[in-house]
Amino acid sequence: MKRCRTTEEWEALGGLLRETDGSLWLAELLLRVRDREGRLRPLIANAAQRLFEERRGTENIVLKARQMGMSTWVAGRFLLRTLLVTGTRTLLVAHTRESAEMLLATVARMWENLPTDLRDGVGRRGRANRGEMTFPMMDSELRVASAADRNAGCGLSVQNLHCSEVARWPGDAAETLAGLRAALAPGGELVLESTPKGTYGCFYEQWRGAEESGLVRHFVPWWKEPAYVGAPVAEPTAEECALMLRDGLTAEQIGFRRELAQRFGGMRVQEYAEDATSCFRVSGACFFDAGAVERRLAVLRAPLDVRRGGALLVWLPPVPGRRYVVAADAAGGGSAGDYAAVQVIDVATGVQCAEFWERAGPDGLARVSAELAREYNGALLVVERNNHGAAV
Repeated sequence: MKRCRTTEEWEALGGLLRETDGSLWLAELLLRVRDREGRLRPLIANAAQRLFEERRGTENIVLKARQMGMSTWVAGRFLLRTLLVTGTRTLLVAHTRESAEMLLATVARMWENLPTDLRDGVGRRGRANRGEMTFPMMDSELRVASAADRNAGCGLSVQNLHCSEVARWPGDAAETLAGLRAALAPGGELVLESTPKGTYGCFYEQWRGAEESGLVRHFVPWWKEPAYVGAPVAEPTAEECALMLRDGLTAEQIGFRRELAQRFGGMRVQEYAEDATSCFRVSGACFFDAGAVERRLAVLRAPLDVRRGGALLVWLPPVPGRRYVVAADAAGGGSAGDYAAVQVIDVATGVQCAEFWERAGPDGLARVSAELAREYNGALLVVERNNHGAAV
């Protein structure tokens, strides 16, 4: 292919980046990254990155396993748009300052290895420091920030916003994200991406409400990375056979999965996601048998009654003459706090009858708990007394 050398030709290529297919071959043509062995090579899209490009919308949320290359891919795409589209402002936000600086170092390496005529022409740098790179000929700039900075994005208008590892953002992540989204210009591109971290927090809420908010969901399981293989398994278990049939896994990938279980234990489900539900629901060290919990959840029938906007689910209504216990776990409430929970249990059978789960403060939790106790035949009401429990 003829190498483009004039400003007009580079700008013409920039127009292709507005199309879904433009990023794939332009990244391979122009960008260089270091692979797992530390060798410099073209940024050729892997399976996960191609899957993202096939479904990419204007606003996206990516739930992924570790080390899938999504941060590098999005940063590379946004660098090309910053270099080749006039007046582009790009902001990359990581969960810590160190991660933000590493992301900028990756982008700087891409810039340093651009074709000479691009790097010394329209892509010539102006300012280049720990937090930004400017490109005067295109009136464009690329910045990085940490989500720990409460002023990240303030006063900016950006066309590209990349939010990395959102599940691990400190402080009030929802407030930080709201401020950043306010900086995104109409029609600008947004990518939220992260590995999961429990059934709470900003990223979980964004994933759960993606359809209503217009975010395009992208789920990337660990086996989309070709390097994730191990010693082949000769005799897979029934669970492994089901996974091989469902997702087309090989014996070598099952071998890698067993290695993950040995190295990470219960954290495997979170760090190397296999589906978009269990990776949130069961993670870390759990007092209960996580596998048994997952199996029961898989066959759980829909509730008979849903109240309080989905926060209160009722599977079994009260039966006259039966004894129940209502157990409440308090929290502080607030838009970014922990969830309060209430369980209604049949004393004789141990069967769960109802569940309440909401960011309720002490007053709200007290009212809900008392109402449920009255409804379930004057049930014994038990409140955990730690922290906010005394107020309840």
